[in-house]
Amino acid sequence: MIHHILARKSVFSRKAAGSREDIQIVAANIDTVFICMSLNNDFNLRRLERYLSISWDSGALPVIVLTKSDVCKEIETRLKEISSIAIGVDVLVTTSTSDEGYHSLKGYLSNGKTAAFIGSSGVGKSTLINCLIGQTILDTSGIRNDDKGRHTTTRRELIVLPDSGVVIDTPGMREIGVFRADLTKSFADIDELASSCRFNDCTHNSEPDCAVQKAIQEGTLSAERLESYWKLKRETKYDALNSKMIEKEKINHMFSSMGGMKNARKFIKEQNRKKRR
Repeated sequence: MIHHILARKSVFSRKAAGSREDIQIVAANIDTVFICMSLNNDFNLRRLERYLSISWDSGALPVIVLTKSDVCKEIETRLKEISSIAIGVDVLVTTSTSDEGYHSLKGYLSNGKTAAFIGSSGVGKSTLINCLIGQTILDTSGIRNDDKGRHTTTRRELIVLPDSGVVIDTPGMREIGVFRADLTKSFADIDELASSCRFNDCTHNSEPDCAVQKAIQEGTLSAERLESYWKLKRETKYDALNSKMIEKEKINHMFSSMGGMKNARKFIKEQNRKKRR
């Protein structure tokens, strides 16, 4: 018998792929989210912003893991680009081609701790986990001719590491639909700039004395990052409103199937009476 269900201490979720309005729980009760992105054609700052927004909202600590550093000749440039959007987030540079190339991950793994590896297909999540385990237990694949990764992992799998906690391998995400996101942390630089605007409700579009637009003109903030900020904000607002509408429709359907408002009121009174008991 189930006597009690413990509340989740963290949950990494996303909007389900496709046109459905469902929410997909990727991993729960995790301490660290390893956001994996390879240093080849998979490198994408706008997608990384999405991952960070969802990760901060999950309640777990996000850590950016750059993979395949052995194929990148512009590592310092990439790190500089990431530092402009990943405020307060640790960035690890890794490779599976050397014994020392993945040891930086071990500082975030310990007994009693759980970490989830998140990222696109073929970025090397399973390969890194195999390195941490010390043997090949997860299937891996090489990259395609266009330098993109192959979709190899098809299910989520929880693995206990020898004397260093638990890791979760997840399938590559082709879509990163955002339902809930913490933009105050993932876009802390824009919020800080906005506090210096003349108007509290500044849209950062054409208002005078807009600190955000001034930063774009001075080159300290990119116009693409501001557009990404507004896009995510619109997306989360739309999904929140849509979720309320769906819930309202469910309630209306329940009431109509019960024979109208008279029976609905009777149902609500009965539920309240049971709660008082």
